Amino acid sequence: MTTAHHLRLIDGMRTREFPAERIRSGSGVSGPGYHTASLHADIDHWDDDEVGRLEHRAQCLAEHDALLTLFTGRWGEPQTISLWSAQERMMAGEEVPEAWAETIAGCEYLQLWRIEDRWVAMGLYLEEEGPGCELSVVVTEIDPP
Repeated sequence: MTTAHHLRLIDGMRTREFPAERIRSGSGVSGPGYHTASLHADIDHWDDDEVGRLEHRAQCLAEHDALLTLFTGRWGEPQTISLWSAQERMMAGEEVPEAWAETIAGCEYLQLWRIEDRWVAMGLYLEEEGPGCELSVVVTEIDPP
């Protein structure tokens, strides 16, 4: 998928109503107060193809950087937040709103923008030992944990 496609998807998430119940969409999950989308996900079939995984990681990182540049141009510098304390609180049993729970589990930090009454957050997960990479976006009216 292209950067232009991702922008259309995210702009749609920003303007679309939130559903009353949790539902799965083509690229993510939506629920009361949030939409999520996985823009680049690590795929299991890369297990035997190290070159393919490295290319996927490079593409994922390039897409992250392109979207970060575009979003910063639109909305200003993001707030970058570490998710370490939220991950610790989740592991200790604290309830985290659904809008954030999956993202917190997969990312170390988020770039975060507040646009009108919604948050737009972009998270990047990089596998420590290996070429795995995932890029996700959350649009929500629920404040970050």
